[in-house]
Amino acid sequence: MAHRNTVFRQMLQLIDRHLFNRVEQDGFKNERPYRTLNRWQQFVVMMFAQLAGSSSLRDIVEQFGAQAGRLCHLGLKAVKRSTLADANSARPAEFFEAIFNHQYSRCAAMAPRNRFHFKNKRYSFDSSVVDLCLLIFPWAKFRRTKGGIKLHTLLDHDGYIPAFVHVTTAKVADVIIAKLLKLAAGSIVVMDRGYVDFSLFSRLHDKQVLFVTRIKRGMRYQVTERRQVNRGEGVTSDQTVRFTGAKAKNCPGQLRRVGYKDPVSGHHYAFLTNAFDLDPKVIADLYKERWQVELFFKWIKQSLKIKTFLGTSKYAVMTQIWIALITLLLLAYYKFKVTLNHSLSQILKLISINLFAKRNLLHLLSPDLYTQNMQTGTQLCIQFS
Repeated sequence: MAHRNTVFRQMLQLIDRHLFNRVEQDGFKNERPYRTLNRWQQFVVMMFAQLAGSSSLRDIVEQFGAQAGRLCHLGLKAVKRSTLADANSARPAEFFEAIFNHQYSRCAAMAPRNRFHFKNKRYSFDSSVVDLCLLIFPWAKFRRTKGGIKLHTLLDHDGYIPAFVHVTTAKVADVIIAKLLKLAAGSIVVMDRGYVDFSLFSRLHDKQVLFVTRIKRGMRYQVTERRQVNRGEGVTSDQTVRFTGAKAKNCPGQLRRVGYKDPVSGHHYAFLTNAFDLDPKVIADLYKERWQVELFFKWIKQSLKIKTFLGTSKYAVMTQIWIALITLLLLAYYKFKVTLNHSLSQILKLISINLFAKRNLLHLLSPDLYTQNMQTGTQLCIQFS
């Protein structure tokens, strides 16, 4: 099917250019002007690297050079490797972090809602380490002979998209970043046992944020109330507990302990929460869904370029990570907007092998949906530029 715009340009049209320029003018107007590669051009090149799976700066330059005749409609010229390397290593990555935050807000508005009967916003919070060579990335020292960075991520369960990401060196403790979370009252955040910290629980409880986690072994507590449970659902206990010991002085009063035996694996779990109004089986289901954040980390490491980096400076690494996450949100935004049934992996694969093809993006991803929209007269082009 003939189409005047390439697939890559249609992906770029999902970015709100007015917002992009406003973020640059409002928050980064004091930076010196860029003569050869401005912020937008840098973003376009690095987003291309994500979609095309480019493995090096030389690879990007060569691929762009091969498409020299098609770069005009993107507002680009052939880019030099040294120019791109300097831009990534010298420019603060906070600009792309700001673009990520705005893109999440737009994407979250389109995301499908959760499957639970209550309306509380649900999140999972966890971190994942990306190993780095200490000799090449000395600023990312982790252990004596090892380097690494850590992606602290708050996953929105509406659409399973990242709502908050904080990148640190790998030696930064998870609980420290968890205390930076700013969640609306009534939200539910699920965390693993690595985040068991009474001062963190107090912060969340004071802000009326509900949390669900697992009890660590050896934690001392007294049972102050026992409630009847339906053992047919796998729930073995539902108790109100008060923790004892020196560290318990920071605990936010009494908490709820829910025991659960998985009917499939036979494993027994003990959950800790401040949500007293939810059914105990729902508490177990909420924690079970925390596995989605593990799947998220697995997907981005396999599908996006965040394990091998195109530069060695801290700015270059951060820039690549933020643009990878923006690319993810753009793919999710389009999926939600046109209600595609494809997985993000399928969408990314189809786009990556057709980047400079002149085809309608929706027709490429779903010919049947394209035909249906043509028959009903539905607007097909989703763009802001």
